[in-house]
Amino acid sequence: MGLFGLGSILGAFGGGKLTDKIGFYDLQIGALFSGGVLFIILGFQHTFITLGAGAFVLSLCNESFRPANSAAIAYYSSAENKTRSYSLNRLAINLGWAFGGALGGFLASFNYHLLFWVDGCTNMFAAILLLRLIPRSGILKPVKNAETKTNATSAYKDTIYLIFIGLITLFAICFFQLFTMQPLFYKTMWQLNERVIGALMALNGILIVMIEMILIHRLEGRRHPLNYISFGVILVGFGFVLLNVLPHSSLSGLAVIVFITLGEIMAMPFTNSFWIARTTENNRGEYAALYSMSWSAAQILAPTVGSLIIVGGGFALLWWILGGVCLVAAIGFSVLYRYLKANTKDVLEL
Repeated sequence: MGLFGLGSILGAFGGGKLTDKIGFYDLQIGALFSGGVLFIILGFQHTFITLGAGAFVLSLCNESFRPANSAAIAYYSSAENKTRSYSLNRLAINLGWAFGGALGGFLASFNYHLLFWVDGCTNMFAAILLLRLIPRSGILKPVKNAETKTNATSAYKDTIYLIFIGLITLFAICFFQLFTMQPLFYKTMWQLNERVIGALMALNGILIVMIEMILIHRLEGRRHPLNYISFGVILVGFGFVLLNVLPHSSLSGLAVIVFITLGEIMAMPFTNSFWIARTTENNRGEYAALYSMSWSAAQILAPTVGSLIIVGGGFALLWWILGGVCLVAAIGFSVLYRYLKANTKDVLEL
């Protein structure tokens, strides 16, 4: 899993570079086809070395898709609907997550090897759909000339964006506790059974599918994205703190999931709006890569950080710390907004 995580981070970095160099279309096709083949090959590995190497290369190829896909969404969106476009993408991801989990359990009950074949074939099928439904001829590659090279800022030199990525990473480490330590807490401390825990986790995706697009449609363009992000991060932190306050029951678990999910809905679509507004077609891959890398790093760090805190001070300490970190991140986003507001040029660009 560590090799898979390392491959994800390097894949996002390389994918961002390639997106700016060859364009998002070719990279998406290449990542989907290569990922599909590698999934099937991985299913035939039976030693630690070959399995580790296969997982690393697979994640390297798979994660290169994300920056390209983010750039593609920006390409097909307008300034007025870009947040809704990313919300629609999140809706698709959550539907896929829910359906994929159910399908995975069904396939594994027959033969685990089927998982690799289905994963591989769906990847390649997605590539074929992309080739058929979105003609390659309609894609315009970024035109690099003296003017665009001068105006295109590297994501790695954009101080505001680097601060933003740092805050996002802090928030993401907290958020991923929802899928790692929180189910364990429900089981060991609140004594909830697996069905209730599964229903609570499923509720996260259901709420996103039901209300996110509607809510974002009403909110988009009314306030600066950083304002929504800050509020959403506070809601997520408050949800974690409730685990130390509410009585041990499934209804309390329901309330916690609702708060965390509402915070997720308020924050995450607008994080995409923020970074995409700072890009051009010539540097969008770099920005998307850094964004993907921050989430990949957080996904690796979250269970390690969470488990170490639990060992040192128990679940209660973890939830207080998560609430505090979310509060710090929310304040950071608010300070970042005030700084940008004081800078007329940045406000106009955002």
